[in-house]
Amino acid sequence: MTASAETAVTPGRAHWLRTAREAADDLAIDAAAREQAGKAPFDELSRLREAGLLTLLAPAGAGGGGGDWVTACAVVRELAAADAAVGQLLGGHYFLSWSARFFAEPALAAQLERRSAAEEWCWGGGLGQREPSPRLVRTAGGRVLDGRQGYATGALVADRLVVRAVRADTGEPLAVVIDPARRGVRVDGDGDTFGQRLAGGGTVEFHAVPVGADDVLGSLAADEDVLPPATALAAPLGHLVSVHLLLGMAEGVLAEVREYRGSGSPREPHVLTAYGELTVLTRSASALTDQATAAVRDGLARGADLDHEECAEISVLVAMAGAAASRAAQESTARALDVIGARAASARLGFDRFWRNARTHTLYEPVAHRVREVGDYFLNGTHPPFALPA
Repeated sequence: MTASAETAVTPGRAHWLRTAREAADDLAIDAAAREQAGKAPFDELSRLREAGLLTLLAPAGAGGGGGDWVTACAVVRELAAADAAVGQLLGGHYFLSWSARFFAEPALAAQLERRSAAEEWCWGGGLGQREPSPRLVRTAGGRVLDGRQGYATGALVADRLVVRAVRADTGEPLAVVIDPARRGVRVDGDGDTFGQRLAGGGTVEFHAVPVGADDVLGSLAADEDVLPPATALAAPLGHLVSVHLLLGMAEGVLAEVREYRGSGSPREPHVLTAYGELTVLTRSASALTDQATAAVRDGLARGADLDHEECAEISVLVAMAGAAASRAAQESTARALDVIGARAASARLGFDRFWRNARTHTLYEPVAHRVREVGDYFLNGTHPPFALPA
């Protein structure tokens, strides 16, 4: 396909944002009821697939939407405002489906993208460091994967899982892609979290699962001397998805509270002050997130020309945005209930889901160490470590 033909068939940013808003409006209708039911998100995934959102990031030449990361993050944020768990499901899919571009050889990455777009795969899993990670063991019949991943986003509904494994002989961490339908893979919906219940998370056990050469994407070794900056950019990109997810939660609860109050909005000074403070907090986090998003976009565009110092600056900016978004999400989802008053305690209304979702996500993605990295960078010039999101 020629460049002009690819451009002609690639939907623009306006199309994807409109599609995301329509999907979010659809999800918002029964968000509380679906969250309380807590079923595996097969129906929610179908809605995303029908909207074409699963293939947004895949190249148009491979049958995808040809979208960029700025658009993908905006889509995640829009969906998270309506249903944070579905936003996490889609955000995890975007990052994990893109991971081959960071860690695999170009030919393998292109092959996976073509199949993923053609078959509209949903990707789940997680590459964050856990102890112990599943082990990749060499046997007489070839390599096999053994072990357990305690929590994998989207595992209950994913067509492919990307997990962190370690070579049994050397301890080298590797990114491995697995078909969950493969012999020896067992997925249990035992996440039992009090929030983000529709993110499809669960435990994955691997029992002598065969692993071919094309199933190993590449190394996750974190030595800065050997890790190219363009690959290290995977860490801030993954965390940036989390930032937009958190901002979506904050914006979603503030919008829903305002809509619920309607013409009956209170005039009490303390209520107006609370809502004003939360709005300032969320808008401030949004402005910082815009800077971080632009920095990641520019870093991706630089590719192999990106250097270690530039990558560190991007990582620190994303960490700052993450700290601001985490605070905005936690405070907004908790304090916004005060704007409604005692009626917010109604289980039928489901306002509690915003707080539970935000708190659950921040437990899995804590920002305390990110803030410490910001301080270490500005005081001592220390580059943040390569740490992929859970």
